[in-house]
Parts: sequence; C-alpha cells; structure tokens
Amino acid sequence: MTSTAWGVVVGAGFGVGVVILIAAALAARKPALDVRVLPYLRDLPAASRLSGLSSSAPPLFAAPLASVARWLDKVLGGSASIRRRLERANLDLSVHDFRVQQALWGLIGFAVAAVPTVWWSLTNPSRALPLALGCGAAGLAGVMLRENRLTAQVNARERQMLAEFPILAELLALSVAAGESIIAALERVTQRSHGEFSGELVRVLADVRTGTAVTKAFDNLAARTGLPIVARFAEGVAVAVERGTPLADVLHAQASDVREATRRALIETGARKEVAMMVPVVFLLLPLTIVFAFYPGLAGLHLVAP
Repeated sequence: MTSTAWGVVVGAGFGVGVVILIAAALAARKPALDVRVLPYLRDLPAASRLSGLSSSAPPLFAAPLASVARWLDKVLGGSASIRRRLERANLDLSVHDFRVQQALWGLIGFAVAAVPTVWWSLTNPSRALPLALGCGAAGLAGVMLRENRLTAQVNARERQMLAEFPILAELLALSVAAGESIIAALERVTQRSHGEFSGELVRVLADVRTGTAVTKAFDNLAARTGLPIVARFAEGVAVAVERGTPLADVLHAQASDVREATRRALIETGARKEVAMMVPVVFLLLPLTIVFAFYPGLAGLHLVAP
C-alpha cells in the first residue's frame, strides 16, 4: 500500500473520530430534564451531570457505538464487576452506557495518536504499518484508561465516605440520645449535612418511607457501599433496632472505631512514604554529596602533580 493510501486511511479514521467527539460534546452540553428537575425535589439525590455523557451518543453514531460497546463487552468481559463498581461509585449508568463511554475514550486515544501518525506516515511511508498499529494501541489505552478512571472514582468516593462517617455517626448518636427515633434522627441529620455518606443515608430514609423495614434498608446500605466499616455500622443499627439495645452507645462506638482505623491508616501511610523518601536521598542527594566532597581533593591532586 502506498504512502498516499495510508495517509487517506489514517486521515479518514482521524476525521471520523473528531466528528464523533464534536457531536458527543454538543449532545452533552444540554442537560436532561431529570437533571434540571431533581434539585427541586425533596429527599431525592441530585443526578450527576456527568451521567448525561454516558448514555448517549449522538443519534447518527448511536448504532456504531452500540455495536462497539457490545464488542467490548464480549472481549473484555467482567460485566458483573463493572456493574458493582458503577453502583459503588454512585454513577447512574448501565454497563452498556459505560461500554459506550469506553468506546468514546478509545476513539479519543485513536484520534490523538492519528494526528502525528498522518504526518510521519507521509514523510516515512515504510513505517506506516507500525504507526497504524500504534494508533490501535492508543485506542486500546483509551478504553483501559476509562476503566481505571472508574476504579479511581470508586476509591475517591469511599475515602470521602470514610471521612464523613464519624461525624454523621456522632450526630445520629446525639439525636437518638435526645429522644428521637432512628427515622427522625436520619431525617434531621440528612437535612443538615451534605456529602456521599449523607446521600446514602438519604437513600436509606427513602427506602424506609416506601415501606422497607429499617433492618433491610440498612442491609441494602451495606451491600451498596461495600465498605466493611459501613457494613458493621449497618449491622449494629439493625441489631439495636431489633433487640432494643441503646442505639446511641452503638453509634458512639462505631464512630470511635472509624476514627481509630483512620488514625492507624494515616500512621501506616506515613511510614510507607518515609521509606519512599529514602529513594531520592540515596540515589540523588548522596551521590552529589560524595562528588562535592571528593572533587576538590581530586582537583588539588591534579594541580600538585608534575
């Protein structure tokens, strides 16, 4: 295949990718109706603006992207893991929507790599095939990068929930100790707090109001979050509600346990970073120190030598 043909193929792929990106950006700029209405409804979590990017691609490219998404799902697999992580990240996406996002990220990677590839393939036709393979590798990297981004979103949300947990548990304990029921305490705390764990408590309150038992609602909370600390909290609340044990003491103990676990985690992180700080000291500062210490003596020897 001649250099002109390779340039046409790569340029066409780049052009298609750019058109898809522009169309997706224009479609994502307009918020959906539920995104505009939900902030004005009480006791319902606001939908993320980022979720609108998922679903949907422009109508012209919806069918090709859906086909690519199904192909990615067959090749990569792990739909159960993706579904679980989407739930833990609190993203209102289906597995298919996430695969569509992966396809878009792959097109972005391909388009970014295609820009220099077109130039290099025209100037050096013999390397056109390796450069085309590099474009494919860049597209695959974009697909995997979206999955890594999902894992990072899950980890960030879990860290935020752990940071909020002790404060909200103490507030619940104070409300229960003041004589309020667990439902009234949940309503008071959720009305005066914001954040990821507060949003989960709002969902618990919504489940209870729709007829779900309190113990079942807290079991659902533990299943959604996947955090052992939150699971122990939900189990403690459920046992206290069923057996009539003092709920305030349980909540105070849970908050203390989380603070202690956070303190231990900080100490372990500090110890690991202390070891990592030795790497630049040993491999950068120490050689420079030795050079500055011995170089003047070596220079003096050269000056004294006949």
